[in-house]
Amino acid sequence: MTTTIASVFLPVHDTAAAAGWYRDRFELEVVQAGGHAAVLRDPDGRVLTLLGPASGISARPGLPWAPVSFRVQDLSGFRERCAAAGSPCSEVEGDEASCFFTTLRDPDGNTLLVVDR
Repeated sequence: MTTTIASVFLPVHDTAAAAGWYRDRFELEVVQAGGHAAVLRDPDGRVLTLLGPASGISARPGLPWAPVSFRVQDLSGFRERCAAAGSPCSEVEGDEASCFFTTLRDPDGNTLLVVDR
């Protein structure tokens, strides 16, 4: 039996606005953006589901920990693009043995981890 992750869920206030933000920052494809949820997909088929208030979830946006990480090829370039778009990232931390990473918050205050590998 092979198990794969079907989706990662994040709470947001406005699914359409959040879908656009994630599309622009992480180059994800918006598969669907409705009132209760937005579904985005990366090139390998992994799914991020943004849950709005109409979904009925009890979690509120603004998660102070990073429930999801995003891998980018160029961490420095990613940080520069985010800063230019008004979404500044933390300083790069980590090491060669594990990975280098930065964090940022989405417009709903959710903490996101961005790694180089």
